[in-house]
Amino acid sequence: MNNYCLKTTFILFFLGIFNFAHSASLPYEAWRLGFSSPSYMEVWIETADVVDIKGQVYRRAMSGNAAIQNPPGNSGDPKGWPVKPGWGKGKYVTGADLPKKIYVRWQSLVEPQTYQMSIDVPESAREVMRKEEQAYCAADGKWIAAYREALVIGLAPGGVAKLWALGPCLPPVEITRVQAEIDPRGPYEGESGGKHRPLSAVSKAYVDKFGVPYGSW
Repeated sequence: MNNYCLKTTFILFFLGIFNFAHSASLPYEAWRLGFSSPSYMEVWIETADVVDIKGQVYRRAMSGNAAIQNPPGNSGDPKGWPVKPGWGKGKYVTGADLPKKIYVRWQSLVEPQTYQMSIDVPESAREVMRKEEQAYCAADGKWIAAYREALVIGLAPGGVAKLWALGPCLPPVEITRVQAEIDPRGPYEGESGGKHRPLSAVSKAYVDKFGVPYGSW
């Protein structure tokens, strides 16, 4: 192969990489997936898998504990969802385009029970995530150009889940509410002999005294 062909091949290869890198529909480097749960209603996420709009699958985009507040002395209130949910505990789904579907399997430790669900992320949610907005940040008194680059999933007992889109200094946008199903295999896909992860002493004390506020989510 002569030098001209080599140069042409290199240029085409470089342009291919460039076009691929810029073919993603999100206007920022990566979007974030986070999880939270109501006070004392502890959950353990076995896996959260993402399918983006290009059909690429991202296994275990998140796992582990969801963000939670467990104030001592039973002083917290787990009923209902917050007006302004936080970003939750999570990770950026690096390399992924905007999400099409999110599959979650988790343990609700206060019951205990294992749930699974598949969230179909609507195009309206992706439009929200693509839209740039001017936002006022009270913390530093500045206006910024911001995106809702995070999806947060709230997980509650009974298999109830709610999805929001969030961005820095922007009000949250509620996307959908999902009712999960019980995973008949049990925790860890049946590989733990039916044993769920243990509930913390603080959460157990609350549940023993007040129970689980089903129907409030």
